[in-house]
Amino acid sequence: MIFVVFTEGALFAYLLFSYYYLAVQPHTPGSFPEGGPPEFTLAAPNTIILLLSSAAVAWAQFGIEHGSKWRLVWGLGAGTLLGIVFLAVQYFEWAEKKFSLPSSTYSALYFVVTGFHMAHVLLGVLMLAALTLWSALGYFNRFRYAHVHIGALYWHFVDVVWLAVFFTFYVTPHLGLSA
Repeated sequence: MIFVVFTEGALFAYLLFSYYYLAVQPHTPGSFPEGGPPEFTLAAPNTIILLLSSAAVAWAQFGIEHGSKWRLVWGLGAGTLLGIVFLAVQYFEWAEKKFSLPSSTYSALYFVVTGFHMAHVLLGVLMLAALTLWSALGYFNRFRYAHVHIGALYWHFVDVVWLAVFFTFYVTPHLGLSA
């Protein structure tokens, strides 16, 4: 799983690099779509939702390491539900955007990068849901929980990637840097 995380990390690094590369070019056409830089209205709460999901998964990990199957099930379940909420909010944000993929360089990069991230979150939610089910069925115990660590590693990776995506597409435009 560590190699998957590094490979996926490289993919996101390349995508974010393309944003920053285009942002510093003197003649990049169509910096922002109509309406100016993006607002934090949905993205900031969504960031908090994803960080809370990561905390819930970490709580689940800690629980199973100390023999608490109850904490494992509830922590993974909470992480799964918060991941679903994140996806719903992200979809709603996409739907309310006044621009589309071909509107500008910014919008193209925005939809590609956030779309890739949403796909990774969806995969992580499916992973967490499976782990929650297996946990509820008693598959894991204090001595057998490697699957939980693997799933948690992926989930924490997805959260860290979101922080980079959030900074790139929501914070840097307000600092005067846009593709």
